[in-house]
Amino acid sequence: MTDSADLLAGLDLAEQAALGSGASFWATKAIGPVPAIVLTDGPHGVRRQSGSATDHLGLSGSEPATCFPPAVGLSQTWDPELVERVGQALGDESRALGVHVLLGPGVNIKRDPRCGRNFEYYSEDPLLSGTLGAAWVRGVQSRGVGASLKHFAVNNAEHDRMRASSDVDVRTLREIYLRTFEIVVRQARPWTVMCSYNRINGVYASENAWLLTTVLRDEWGFDGMVVSDWGAVADRVAAVAAGLDLEMPTTGGVSDAEVVRAVEAGRLDVSAVTRAADRIVRLTERVTETGTTATTFDTDAHHELAREAAQRAIVLLKNDGGLLPLAPSPLAVIGGFAQEPRYQGGGSSHVNPTRLDIPLDEIGELAGDHPVSHCSGSDIAAAVAAAESAETAIVFLGLTAEEESEGYDRQHIDLPTAQLDLLRAVVEVQPRTVVVLSHGGVVRLDAVAGLAPALVDGALLGQAGGGALADVLFGVVNPSGRLAETVPLRLQDSPAYLNFPAESGHTVYGERMFVGYRWYDTRDLPVAFPFGHGLSYTRFDYSDLTVDATAEGLSVRVTVTNTGTRSGREVVQVYVGLPGSAVGRPRRWLAGFTAVPVEPGEQCSVEIPIGRGDLAYWHTAAGRWAVEPGEYVVSVGASSRDLRLSTTVTVTGDEPKQPFTRDSTLGELLADPVASQTIQTVLSSASPFGTGDSALGTNLLRMLESVPIARLAAFSAGKVTREQLDALLAGINAQRS
Repeated sequence: MTDSADLLAGLDLAEQAALGSGASFWATKAIGPVPAIVLTDGPHGVRRQSGSATDHLGLSGSEPATCFPPAVGLSQTWDPELVERVGQALGDESRALGVHVLLGPGVNIKRDPRCGRNFEYYSEDPLLSGTLGAAWVRGVQSRGVGASLKHFAVNNAEHDRMRASSDVDVRTLREIYLRTFEIVVRQARPWTVMCSYNRINGVYASENAWLLTTVLRDEWGFDGMVVSDWGAVADRVAAVAAGLDLEMPTTGGVSDAEVVRAVEAGRLDVSAVTRAADRIVRLTERVTETGTTATTFDTDAHHELAREAAQRAIVLLKNDGGLLPLAPSPLAVIGGFAQEPRYQGGGSSHVNPTRLDIPLDEIGELAGDHPVSHCSGSDIAAAVAAAESAETAIVFLGLTAEEESEGYDRQHIDLPTAQLDLLRAVVEVQPRTVVVLSHGGVVRLDAVAGLAPALVDGALLGQAGGGALADVLFGVVNPSGRLAETVPLRLQDSPAYLNFPAESGHTVYGERMFVGYRWYDTRDLPVAFPFGHGLSYTRFDYSDLTVDATAEGLSVRVTVTNTGTRSGREVVQVYVGLPGSAVGRPRRWLAGFTAVPVEPGEQCSVEIPIGRGDLAYWHTAAGRWAVEPGEYVVSVGASSRDLRLSTTVTVTGDEPKQPFTRDSTLGELLADPVASQTIQTVLSSASPFGTGDSALGTNLLRMLESVPIARLAAFSAGKVTREQLDALLAGINAQRS
């Protein structure tokens, strides 16, 4: 392989600058010995456009490719191994279609259920999102195709996404919104990262040196190329200086000339241009190593993989009376989605599928010789008559593509009123009613759950979802999907309700790190269905929980027993909390998970390692991760609110000791074992207030805890001078070091 430095040596400034922007909508420039490469949309299928009609909004057609479940569905598998296999298949299809970089995965946190692009993101939890995103990257890149981790960063709404500033404190950034990206970068080493459109605390992501260089490269060790989202660059010169390498799509050479002029005028260091060009060349070498000759892919095998992924993604939310699984019997299938399925989202990720399974047809196959009627539901009387004459009614509900898409956010999370009216009418005559949901973003389900005895969440399942749904409904497959986001009782309960979307160009992340279940569980708010929830056709019991502290973190062991009569797959979830933490923290957070297949009557011993990083918080003053010492509560279970076993474990901390200063409060000093005794002695002799209860009926010490120590010294009537205070603090700091 030719060294990138040798290739660059033969290129002048103008040619190096030209490498940094596209030649067309989807391709880079071929400059000298550096060939062009093709980048195109994913993440759940290869959207390879050919000819002159190209766009990034899913408007023009594309070559047929397998439409796997979008991230909203894939996330519900909680299965990194399966996600990696999907990534491998996507890599194969990319190669066959002449694509060098597949734009994905999308790992932005689902901050608010109204975000129009939530269907393309994994979860409200950074650990789950990061783990699945890393698996996807490993799979794609194992085939010699580059992944493009996106959208970096804090892109959690579609409204005003190209201008608005996401205003968020550093702890929240680190613990929630950057954490997912950090996990993927460290675990899977993506070859490219795509910067987002938005500003972050006032600075465009494409021009944010702290984000693109300090954090991404210097701290996380990213060694790939940074590409812009399509049209995300406002100032190419500032972007190159900050660490952006490739601007997409083409600017017709306009921004290339701007870069050259900036270097010639001394406003941009030439080394920044060379650095960006070198990263582009190295990426080009990576993705062309195995050749660019198109190959074929096995459409049948990939369709079967898409079906397997869809099966794993389906969540059984409710199953009163064991209504499911169904036996072959006369059925009434109601709803338009049964015949024209909603299986993917709208916008840049829209895939032209190689084939499409129709739920109605697949249900008919498994119903045997029994009649299966279908009504669209627009004629309620006909739907009621069909439901009444059948043994079971299956009602398909959900959202249309027009109601949620890239480019705009939803105004609410309600299902259409007509759908709820239809369900009420059907349930009145047919108590054996199963609801099947199709949607990319969270929908309000309290009314639905109150009406129907059985509720199956299909989210978006890709091209093979119809067959997967039939498999679950009839028990060919035992459902094992789990929710990757909380379903609130109402939109007003959601954490970002009052701060979504942007207002006057700013989005205030006022809920801080209390996102998703961290918000609902800490506030003990009732929800329709909690994070991690999902039922099975069998029963799993938990026993023998042990937790050991190790140098690396925690080792959690638990026994899972299948006490039912069917084979099943249980997703074991570990949550950790620290009661009485000195910093604001959620009541509990997901720290680890794994999925285990268990046969009827079988016991399975499960071990889940928890890294110290998953116990840590971002110490703002020190600018690093820190583990707080204390008694951590470790719980295992089947959701954030179905915790079967809990225990405590002592964890040693590694918090930095910040030196005390005049601005340190009395409370901070008293909380430190070294400083406490000295300060109390000084207070007893020098303070005019004393430290006990006053005649006013007030605990004076508590009143004074938030007062800086220098202010208290000022009240000593000269008994403690500033010089004496400084010496006192210096002595305390020396003892603590």
